[in-house]
Amino acid sequence: MKAVRYEGPGGEARLGRVEGGEMVDAGTAPAEGFVPSDEAWASLAQADGERRPLDGARLLHPVEPSKILAIGLNYRDHAEESELDLPVVPVVFAKWPSALTGHDAPIVIPREENRPDFEGEVAVVLGRRVYRADEAEARAAVGGVSAMHDVSGRRAQLETPLRQFTLGKSFDTFAPFGPVIARADGVDLAAIDITTTVSGEQMQSSNTRNLIFSIVDLIVYLSKGMTLEAGDVIATGTPGGVGDSRNPRRYLREGDVVEITVGGVGTLRNPVTFEA
Repeated sequence: MKAVRYEGPGGEARLGRVEGGEMVDAGTAPAEGFVPSDEAWASLAQADGERRPLDGARLLHPVEPSKILAIGLNYRDHAEESELDLPVVPVVFAKWPSALTGHDAPIVIPREENRPDFEGEVAVVLGRRVYRADEAEARAAVGGVSAMHDVSGRRAQLETPLRQFTLGKSFDTFAPFGPVIARADGVDLAAIDITTTVSGEQMQSSNTRNLIFSIVDLIVYLSKGMTLEAGDVIATGTPGGVGDSRNPRRYLREGDVVEITVGGVGTLRNPVTFEA
């Protein structure tokens, strides 16, 4: 089952269940968006509202999380292309929720940023609160899977000796997310395909089997001393092939279109424009 949050006829945010190329309306979306708890999925399954075409709808980012926890260097090939040692624990940084934007919405590059880069990622959304989760609790806490574009302003990210990860990762629109949340029941979290294309050229292709730290490992690690809330998002890391490590380097350009495809979810698509 897949959930979508979309803009209704009056401009309000609404929820829907995706069936093929249609949405079955499930009513006005709560302030927190769609939190993929077992109860929320059960309610969505019973929705019998108006059917509307998915194509052409304005899709919003599905949740309004309290936290976006992002993981760096979690694919071996990305660590190698970055010329960094493989991490012995997960590399964690934050993306502010204010950076979120939806499917087909433009990524706007700030005028000061001259090294905008792409990073396609599998994102998981928690369906329940966890603290000091063991492996079984961590797996049970995954309520849904989606796609996230960890847009990266490399100038800002790397401009000081200590690195400005949170700043360079959190500019407005630097966290496209969606287009839907797919229910995690029955999904093999260790075998999810991901590809990234930029203006039709494939740049990244991998599978979560290649993660250094699995999705379950990440939840166990992150929940040590920090409560993870239902609706929180974990962006699990990007594969090799980012623009900053290519020769020649390939940064995002005016008019580019970035497409991130996650197995079982679909394709998150966003055009790129530059601030005037």
